Amino acid sequence: MNIHVVEVRYIHDDLVRGPIHEADAYREAGIFDTAGGSVTYAAPELQDSAYGTDPVGALGTIGGQIADEVASGLASQKKIILAGGNCNSLPAMIGGLQKGLGATKRIGLVWFDAHGDFNTPKTTRSGMLGGMPVAVSAGLCYGDWRIASRQDVPLPTDRIVMVDVRNLDPDEEKLISATDVTVVPVEGDEFRDAVQQLAEKVDVIYLHIDLDILDESWVPTHRTREPNGPDVETTLAAMKSVIDTGKVEAIGMVSVYPNGTGGEIAVKAATDLLRESVSYWSNINAG
Repeated sequence: MNIHVVEVRYIHDDLVRGPIHEADAYREAGIFDTAGGSVTYAAPELQDSAYGTDPVGALGTIGGQIADEVASGLASQKKIILAGGNCNSLPAMIGGLQKGLGATKRIGLVWFDAHGDFNTPKTTRSGMLGGMPVAVSAGLCYGDWRIASRQDVPLPTDRIVMVDVRNLDPDEEKLISATDVTVVPVEGDEFRDAVQQLAEKVDVIYLHIDLDILDESWVPTHRTREPNGPDVETTLAAMKSVIDTGKVEAIGMVSVYPNGTGGEIAVKAATDLLRESVSYWSNINAG
C-alpha cells in the first residue's frame, strides 16, 4: 500500500501552540514502512506571525496547505496519513478528500475522541477553537475557515459517527442531539452496527483519532485528558473494525503531546496504535 504522510509539526489553536515531534518518533519506529509500498512526506507549516493576528484565518491558511497535500497524495493513488497537529485539521482533511476525489464523493467521518468538538461560538463555554472543528465541517460555523481549508461542501451530519465522546458540554450535547450525528461507545454491537451503516451510505471514510480517546493514564501529558476511557488494545480493535469496511481512505492521529512528564507514555500509545492500524490497513488493501 502506497501512502502519503502529512506531518503537521505545530499545534495551532487559541490555547496551545508549540513544536511537537511525534512525527519523528513514527519514522524512527518504522511505522510507515509497514505499509509495504512507497512512502512520501509533506510538512505544511504556518508562519508564526499569521496565528497571533487572526487565529481563525490562520487555521484556514494551514488547512488549505494540508488539504492540498491530501489531494496531491490522492492524485498519486496513495492512502493518506495525517501525523501530528490537532483536531483543527478536520476541515482540511475533509477538504483534501473533496478536492482529490471530487465534491460529489460521499465522505464519511468516524471520530474517535473523548470530546465531540461540536461546539459553535454560541454553545462553547471556553471559546476554544479546538472544540469546534466538527461543527465547522458540518457547516454550522466559521464558513471562512472551512472554505479556506478547501472543504466546499459541508459534511452531512448523518455521515458522522462519534466514538466515545464521553465529555460533552451541555449545549454541545443538545446540538449533537438535534442533528443526525450518531454517538456510540468504543465497543459492542452498537458501535459495529453504526460503522457498518455508515459504510453502506458513503464512498470513503476518514478515520480520525484524537489520542485523548484513551484513558488519562495512557495520555498523561494531554491537555484535555479524561478519565474512564478505553485502553490501547480496545481502541485498536475498534479502529480495525472501521478499516474492515474497506472504505478508509485516510487516517489521522492527532493531539499527541510528547513533552513533559509521561510524554513517552503518550508517544508509545500513539505509536502502537498507528503501527498496528497501518499494518492492518495495508493487509486489507492487499486482500
